[in-house]
Amino acid sequence: MAKGLQGFSWTMLLLFCAIQELGAWAMHTAVEGPGLGQPGDPALLAGGRVKRGWVWNQFFVVEEYTGTEPLYVGKIHSDSDEGDGSIKYTISGEGAGTIFLIDEITGDIHATERLDREQKTFYTLRAQARDRQTDQLLEPESEFIIKVQDINDSEPRFLEGPYIGSVAELSPIGTSVMQVMASDADDPTYGSSARVVYSVLEGEQHFTVDSKTGVIRTAVADLDRETQDRYEVVIRATDMAGQLGGLSGSTTVTIVVTDVNDNPPRFPQKMYQFSVLETAPVGTAIGRVKAEDSDVGENTDMTYQVKDEEGVEMFKVTTDSNTQEAVITVQKPLDYESKKVHTVVVEALNKFVDPRFVDLGTFRDQTIVRVSVLDVDEPPEFRPPSNLMEVQEDAHVGSVVGVVTALDPDTANHPVRYAIDRSTDMERIFDIDANTGAIVTGKVLDRETAGWHNITILAMEADNHSQVSRASLRIRILDVNDNPPELATPYEAAVCEDAKPGQLIQTISVVDRDEPQSGHRFYFTLAPEATNNHHFSLLDIKDNTAAVHTQRMGFNRQEQDVYLLPILVVDSGPPALSSTGTLTIRICGCDSNGAIQSCNSTAYVVSATLSPGALIALLVCVLILVVLVLLILTLKRHHKSHLTSEDDEDMRDNVIKYNDEGGGEQDTEAYDMSALRSLYDFSEIKGGDGGGVPGEGGPGGNPASELRALPQWVQSPDLDFSVFRDYICRKVEQADEDLSVPPYDSFQTYAFEGSDSPVPSLSSINTWSSGSEQDFSYLGGWGPRFRQLAALYAGRRGEEDTEES
Repeated sequence: MAKGLQGFSWTMLLLFCAIQELGAWAMHTAVEGPGLGQPGDPALLAGGRVKRGWVWNQFFVVEEYTGTEPLYVGKIHSDSDEGDGSIKYTISGEGAGTIFLIDEITGDIHATERLDREQKTFYTLRAQARDRQTDQLLEPESEFIIKVQDINDSEPRFLEGPYIGSVAELSPIGTSVMQVMASDADDPTYGSSARVVYSVLEGEQHFTVDSKTGVIRTAVADLDRETQDRYEVVIRATDMAGQLGGLSGSTTVTIVVTDVNDNPPRFPQKMYQFSVLETAPVGTAIGRVKAEDSDVGENTDMTYQVKDEEGVEMFKVTTDSNTQEAVITVQKPLDYESKKVHTVVVEALNKFVDPRFVDLGTFRDQTIVRVSVLDVDEPPEFRPPSNLMEVQEDAHVGSVVGVVTALDPDTANHPVRYAIDRSTDMERIFDIDANTGAIVTGKVLDRETAGWHNITILAMEADNHSQVSRASLRIRILDVNDNPPELATPYEAAVCEDAKPGQLIQTISVVDRDEPQSGHRFYFTLAPEATNNHHFSLLDIKDNTAAVHTQRMGFNRQEQDVYLLPILVVDSGPPALSSTGTLTIRICGCDSNGAIQSCNSTAYVVSATLSPGALIALLVCVLILVVLVLLILTLKRHHKSHLTSEDDEDMRDNVIKYNDEGGGEQDTEAYDMSALRSLYDFSEIKGGDGGGVPGEGGPGGNPASELRALPQWVQSPDLDFSVFRDYICRKVEQADEDLSVPPYDSFQTYAFEGSDSPVPSLSSINTWSSGSEQDFSYLGGWGPRFRQLAALYAGRRGEEDTEES
């Protein structure tokens, strides 16, 4: 059918071109002579017509020509052409020589290529008529246009696709959804090739489209998103105003049905069951329930609430904003023994209600939640929970302060035992009867030391001590008048020598550690030992203070400069307690204005009784002195015993080291030489076998001279080390026989040079040897520092010579 329509179109176009050509020939006008007149130069003829040199009309060529022969376009002709072939026609411009060819003799123009109006609508060319012999222009060059004739060869196209629109569910009929537009590339000014109309190919049951504007509208009023949330609608656009033979194009439009709040929430179940322990703390989540809503988005947002009074009191319902669930939590402590099952009515309702759909029904729903309370072995409970007791401070040890009571709340009702948390009563001031809960005093109480006691009472099941409860108990110690009143401070007053009778000296106030419920009331009088006092008077002001006044005219500091006035203070009891305080009054010299200038420190004691405080201070001083004396004696005795033990020490453990330099020959007292000489037991050495020369080891020897000598070791062929061997063996025997000391293991190295050594020994071990012939006179030339040493050796040498002689 499409090929038939295309052939019909070509037939109509060829017929139209033939009619044009006939019109062009009918309008052909001859020119009176060759080369006469120029285009644009008017020349009036007899008939009033304008002479023209060129004769042609605007040419048309049909597009999409599919014939095998070149398509005839038109003919150009000059009125000077006599048909003898002397004129040559040429064209130039767009497509000349390629698309358009001209017959040089006849001026016929043909199109050699297939043209497309949608790519180019017209071509502009220029025509020339030349003399074939001379190639000169016979007519001025003239411009003409070849227009491409449109045919309906382009179908409408939807260029803005894909199309996606939306419409709310339950919208009324005729609600605009969106608009679609198709574009046709054909010539809108020629025929109906570009005139487009719209229609619905698929989806016409729910939507319509305006044939001229392409606006899509709803065709029904019961679109339901919950049933179908999107539609695929096919829209067709047809040119030629929809007439037979027109071309068409189509597109698919996706229409999304948006949600409105037209569905109420609904619980899937009419009853839910949960369980919770009776010990669950407040705020514990019991469970979650959720009402279903077919809507989407914010239309599913809902709130939950408890509707019955019992549920409101015991439970709380909140909404989880993420899951839209109702979270049921404990609002008050539960008790299995009081109630085992709770029934809660939970209601769900939409947060956002569309008033347009109120007539569809109520947008809320209810369900029943049963909460079962599970029994738990609970610790005892204190009843009543009183936390305050009172006791007199003079209560005897073992007096009952009060009784605490605790009961097992479980149905088993186990017996309860009581105890005191000793971390709160570390001094064990109170005790408690484990069976009855009676609290008694364990020590003497003193309100002035501690007026309140905070202890913790423990109550536990008799057969399960892990089930324990704690209760804080405050015990108030009630006051008893057991402290006498005392003067607030050690009062001292000063009075001028020229004081007049009745002059106020001092106002006295007192303090009392007791706190009677009716308040303090004190009474002031002079002590009995001061009743004969004629110098001062005491006046009780009745407001717990007293005033001291002078009672005579003038005082004499030379006679007495200090008076001690004893004052007796009595409280109101019961029982009434009293104490005596002393007011020190100094007699001072004053100027004419009454300002005190000076006071003496000599005291005349009205009462010669020494206060207990002074006696205690004196005894403390004596005790400190005795302790110091004993400490000094102990240190001296320890020092002496230490010196004695040093003499008995092993000489191997005595190392005496001097790091400072001596003072020369003038310094004769810098060192105690006896400390060095005491390290060697010369008497023991002299008692050994032949270690010295005759005269030194015998009884006639001089020990003093032996100690002062500094002999030198001399090589001798008959060396005898028996002295050292005997000494070491004796020390080993002593260590082995003494069982009171740990093992004494020592490793000693004795370095002696042998007899074959050519170098004389520097050792002074054999200090008892006197066989030295060393001359120490050279020491005198060593300077002032060795002068004393030279004199010492020189004196020793002289003594030896005298003994030998």
